[in-house]
Amino acid sequence: MARRSSCATSCYATKTKSNPFNSVLCVFISFISLSPLIAEAGLYTASDQIIILSPKNVDSVLFNSTAAVLVEFYATWCGHCVAFSPTWKNLARDIKEWKPAVDLAAIDCADESNRKVCTNFGITGFPSLKFFPAYSSSESRGLELRGFPRDVRGLRHYIIDKLEMHNEAWPPACPPLETASEAEIDNFFQTNNVKLLALVFESKDSYVGREVTLDLLQYENIAVRRVLDTETSLVSRFGVTDFPSCYLYNSSRHISRLKVLNEARTFYSYALQRLPGVVRTGKPQIPITDLLKNSTLQEWRQFNKTSVYMSDLESALHYSLRVELSGHISISGNDLTALKKYINVLAKYFPGRPSVKSALKTVDSWLQQQKGTEIKYSNFRDVLDNTVQTSDAVLPEGVQWVGCQGSQSHYRGYPCAFWTLFHVLTVQAKEMAIPGTFNMHSEVLQAMRGYVSSFFGCRPCATHFESMAQESMDHVTTLSAAVLWLWSRHNRVNNRLAGDLSEDPHFPKIQWPSPELCPSCHGLKKTGEHHWDQGEVLTFLRNYFSSTHILMDYLQDETQALIHQRNRLTAAQMEKEAGRGAERRAREVLDNRPAEEPQEEEQQEEEEEEEPAMEEQTGEPYPAGLERMGVAAADKANYQEPWEKPQRPQSQRKPKIVGMKLREPQENIVDLDLFVNQHYKAKALRAAAMSGVVRQRSLKKKEDVEDLQFEGGWRVKRDLGSQEENLGAGVRIEPYPRPHSKRWMSLLSVGFSRLDVSLCVLLYLLSTLCLLAMYLYFKLRIKLRRAKLSLP
Repeated sequence: MARRSSCATSCYATKTKSNPFNSVLCVFISFISLSPLIAEAGLYTASDQIIILSPKNVDSVLFNSTAAVLVEFYATWCGHCVAFSPTWKNLARDIKEWKPAVDLAAIDCADESNRKVCTNFGITGFPSLKFFPAYSSSESRGLELRGFPRDVRGLRHYIIDKLEMHNEAWPPACPPLETASEAEIDNFFQTNNVKLLALVFESKDSYVGREVTLDLLQYENIAVRRVLDTETSLVSRFGVTDFPSCYLYNSSRHISRLKVLNEARTFYSYALQRLPGVVRTGKPQIPITDLLKNSTLQEWRQFNKTSVYMSDLESALHYSLRVELSGHISISGNDLTALKKYINVLAKYFPGRPSVKSALKTVDSWLQQQKGTEIKYSNFRDVLDNTVQTSDAVLPEGVQWVGCQGSQSHYRGYPCAFWTLFHVLTVQAKEMAIPGTFNMHSEVLQAMRGYVSSFFGCRPCATHFESMAQESMDHVTTLSAAVLWLWSRHNRVNNRLAGDLSEDPHFPKIQWPSPELCPSCHGLKKTGEHHWDQGEVLTFLRNYFSSTHILMDYLQDETQALIHQRNRLTAAQMEKEAGRGAERRAREVLDNRPAEEPQEEEQQEEEEEEEPAMEEQTGEPYPAGLERMGVAAADKANYQEPWEKPQRPQSQRKPKIVGMKLREPQENIVDLDLFVNQHYKAKALRAAAMSGVVRQRSLKKKEDVEDLQFEGGWRVKRDLGSQEENLGAGVRIEPYPRPHSKRWMSLLSVGFSRLDVSLCVLLYLLSTLCLLAMYLYFKLRIKLRRAKLSLP
């Protein structure tokens, strides 16, 4: 079992960006901090569903507990302990449902901090097993198992024997394991508050009944009892002919036989746990009909539980690439390598729609071209969203779970779809393999391992998966083995999470595929133990996850996704141009200095940079159809759209007048209605010309060039020409109105327009009238004063 230092774990769990200095520092601390290293060392972890004992918790776990505990004392250097550890882990997974009646624990006696505990319990050899019954006293040293069996079945039976030997008051956490009599069964529903009783008929030496009783310990509304074949009255009453067999008995005295694929413990437990009304303790089920009626929850989508949905796979891609990866501002080092492998595997094997596959291949090609050791997620996102190019490649946005939807929003979803995605990829890699050629048998598994280690949001989940990968992934040597490895590890995770808070009560964690889904996958050993027929399992997996059986229901329309992407591309280009314009205006504000020749040259360069942007938004500025309409090649250089700003000759210079401050140039005001009208008329003209509908292709171009000349060398030549073209129906394109800013006269090298002269004349007349009014007013006042003075 691989060992990890606490430093490495903490550094790894909290990183968002690979930093070489941090990596070196973490390794250095892991070498100088020996105590954390020892604390994490051992053959087992908490994810193995085994209690790890230490001096701090040994008393609380072993003494005065309501559960019986079976403890393994081992040493990490002991070869027999290492060989026995897989059996101990399998036993823990096998009897997981027996909690809280029975627990498994382990303690590493090679650890110096645990040495005193092992000495107190009299441990002298490894591995050693000791059984501690419920409510053991602090003076107890446990019951030592000598010559204990080295298989799961034998250890399971030993635990049952020790449980039945409990002499004191029966622990309330442990169900009754004794055989049932006819009198008890007749009065069962009067003394027990359950709806259903399951009776397992078997021989005296069989453990099936007791094992099933403990398997149903964590479930409500059902009880299990064992009935021996010697109870002839009950055997006759229920019509039992096979041993073992299981019969259901309810409060209405109705008797029915439980139908199972094989008469064995695993099949009984699975069937009983899924009977109507039987639920795990603390997880009451909400009927699906209530979910459909509840408008506050997400819309429930009816789906086929025996199929894979492409909607789940595309949603997993969206969440993985747009949500999970977005937490990394930059990606470098091992993380970048993991991302490249992940995208490469998706580009090779993802069985999606053409547009999605094209998008993945585009991203993969871009990533492979990145030669640096670091990339920005923003750049990656631009390529993923196709904002740097235009093509029919798109990954739809948003999640829409179908086969992976949960009864509530926090159930299933992305983890379910992520597992499904890699099951599909392993099967696709198997199906696409070319016989006789070398194939990367663990290519998909390594890509999954790298992604989970670097990016998967649930860090404890990533740690658990890494421990499974370190344990056995390197032993995968064929593509078929890769498919089966991922399936078996998924079942191991299901076993660990069964009954957990994250388990959806409507979709319990089971060992998949179920007997109903694949009867041929399940079999029995000679000892009556369940086993998987891996040949049949492989056939089932290849069929279930085949690209030909993936359902396309509930998918987002591909055309709508492409339209949305093109709109986003246009918006991105407009935003980019707006940003360039803002930068240019900021430079103009910062460079607020007299208008000199260098500044004028910079302005000309900026105007030249603006022209390509306009061409990208409006298409070709000079339509190819103009050649067919009669425009000479020489005129193309002078061709200008009606809405374009007239260009100023390079030889033009601004006047410099000593003692006179020129008025700042006014901002051009565009008549939007006129612009739209003229723009669409021009487009209609070009479309008609290029489509060949117009018979008369004469373009009469009139040039009316006016020289606006300043004294001192200021000269602007502006093209105020108009274009007219006669279509078959006599459609006429009106030219832009010619500007009426012609100057009548110039004085001191400053031109005056008609408006300026008019204003001057008006002001002169107003001032004359004002003076005349003042003259009349004062004259009248003087006459009045003289008249008053002449009176006697």
